[in-house]
Amino acid sequence: MRTGIALLPDGRDEPQGRAAPPGADWARLDDTVLYWADDDERWQDARDGARSAGVALEERPAPGTSADLHLVTQVGRVFQHEHPDVPVLVDKGRYLVVSLDKGRRDLVRPRAEVCYRVEPLRPGAVVFRSAAPAARRPDPGVQALVDEVSRDSYRQRLAELVAFETRHSLSDGFRAAAGMAAGVLRDLGYMVEEVPVEIGQGRSLNLVADRLAASRLPREVVVVTAHLDSINLQGGPAAPAPGADDNGSGAAGLLEIARVLAGAPLLGNDLRLILFGGEEEGLFGSTQYVASLPPDQRAGIRSVINMDMIATLNTATPTVLLEGAEVSARLMDELAVAAATYTSLGVQTSLRPFNSDHVPFIDASIPAVLTIEGADGANENIHTAGDTLDAIDEELALDIVRMNTAATAAALA
Repeated sequence: MRTGIALLPDGRDEPQGRAAPPGADWARLDDTVLYWADDDERWQDARDGARSAGVALEERPAPGTSADLHLVTQVGRVFQHEHPDVPVLVDKGRYLVVSLDKGRRDLVRPRAEVCYRVEPLRPGAVVFRSAAPAARRPDPGVQALVDEVSRDSYRQRLAELVAFETRHSLSDGFRAAAGMAAGVLRDLGYMVEEVPVEIGQGRSLNLVADRLAASRLPREVVVVTAHLDSINLQGGPAAPAPGADDNGSGAAGLLEIARVLAGAPLLGNDLRLILFGGEEEGLFGSTQYVASLPPDQRAGIRSVINMDMIATLNTATPTVLLEGAEVSARLMDELAVAAATYTSLGVQTSLRPFNSDHVPFIDASIPAVLTIEGADGANENIHTAGDTLDAIDEELALDIVRMNTAATAAALA
């Protein structure tokens, strides 16, 4: 197999950036396009086509055939830590293109915690890409709420969450963190319910907080979610797991949105905030929550905005990745416009939902989007004792909270 890499210039409108060289297959990962062909004649055609199209194609030798090309979606560097001998052709942090021969494929089964996914790389795949949404004139009411997002308040909540030695889903630390969060939400005037979550032989919980709208009918439900639990994969359930980025950052963001929207005028739609347990063990909290919803309640959900890992800078400039599916397209557009209008965030988009609490909603055909730190690099600290406040980028987190506040406020109107 012959492969080559092309780096795209700014202003990338076409999925492949420029015309694909004749004879070669391609897949795009933001500003990087991987081209490949199985035989020398096709590859020579591809080289000639690239030259005539003005594509700077850097050839890279790769083992195997096109059938060996696989796309990895991972959390942190879990796949590479477990399989350091697998050749990596393109490294974009959350996303990798690797070469897996038949003998290796059975050795790369995901862990029980579902920390990575491996699938064949399809020709023409656009794994993720940068977007350039047009800003709109800010809505004065929404702008006032965005301006209420407080660095001091966010910092306080995040520090309180990280202070627990661990928030493992089955630990006393998780229960204490949930109790703290429940107290904050009740003090803000939300109706709060603790809902049991089964994890094997153990039990965790989801924290569900509601603010009901005025009497307008029919009403929809606007949902904001984050997982509260943390984990230390190498150390086990009792090991230190501060979980500052994963996912103290998202949980603190939810509590900040709760504070800002608690003082908003009466809503047209209902607001529901959910802190999930059991995410790190396999999306137990969100899966059981969605399964418990009757069909009419599923149909009544307007949107779900999920925050997971929003505070580590993996890109050259502050960037958010919006990850959803076709059912989420309108919500992804709303979030991208909110980012352009109310923040300085760059925006990346992906239609390959993976391994966070938006997935069970999408599987039930409910519009849901993961908002997560940009994906050009990988966070090395998550799922370890090193996921501490030292690596937190507060401005990135606050801008993602502002974006989500704006989109949520607009949906509640």
